[in-house]
Amino acid sequence: METIIRAAMDRSRATLFILIMLVVGGLSAYVAIPKESNPDVTIPVIYVSMSLSGISPDDAERLLVRPMEQELRSLEGIKKMTSIAGEGHSSVTLEFDAGFDPKTALQDVREKVDNAKANLPEEADEPSVHEINVALFPVLSVGLSGPISEKELVFIARRLKDAIEGIPEVLEVDIGGDREDLLEIIVDPQAMDSYNLDYSDLYTLVTNNNQLVAAGSLDSGAGRMTLKIPGGDRRPGRCDEYASQGGRQYGSDLQRGGDGSTQLY
Repeated sequence: METIIRAAMDRSRATLFILIMLVVGGLSAYVAIPKESNPDVTIPVIYVSMSLSGISPDDAERLLVRPMEQELRSLEGIKKMTSIAGEGHSSVTLEFDAGFDPKTALQDVREKVDNAKANLPEEADEPSVHEINVALFPVLSVGLSGPISEKELVFIARRLKDAIEGIPEVLEVDIGGDREDLLEIIVDPQAMDSYNLDYSDLYTLVTNNNQLVAAGSLDSGAGRMTLKIPGGDRRPGRCDEYASQGGRQYGSDLQRGGDGSTQLY
């Protein structure tokens, strides 16, 4: 050690040059290295679900959880194991060390679950193995509220979703509470009997009047024009215009259409 110190002191210029190069290289690496406020650290979390209809929580712990824990305990890289037993259901959650290969962990867990099936009751359902990816959990939630109708609020949320998805760093945007628009048809049974119809006839009538038919295109020589046959019209007023076989108009007599976005789900 003393020899190295004397050699460095005798060659002070070379020592200072090496020190400066190390400092410059460290600063350059610090500036160039990617930095994130919320880095994506892969932490494999695997969820094993088991079910047996009618079993009590105590029996679920004894017959389902303990045999599965005994088999999974021998896995490598497990950081934490959490088990829950309830009525007719039990589960085991495995959290592995950070940096552990998720594919390897999932394959090892499936092999252990297959081995533990022999110790489970024959009446138990097939155990299911699910991988939980923490990176897919939402990192930002935006709430919308105000003295406006639900339709207007959903319309604003959809526009906001399109705007946020346009940001390059955003992977996916989901809207909570957005309900699909439906058309509710309230049928008058007495009117259907008077026309000698059943529900299948009305279902066929509505289905046939809400189909998208490809009409092709028309080539006039100077250009091509795409033809479109109107279909898929779900306005409530359109239900009153439907006709039956033979051209008899009975739409308004049989049913009353309504916007199901606020009535039917």
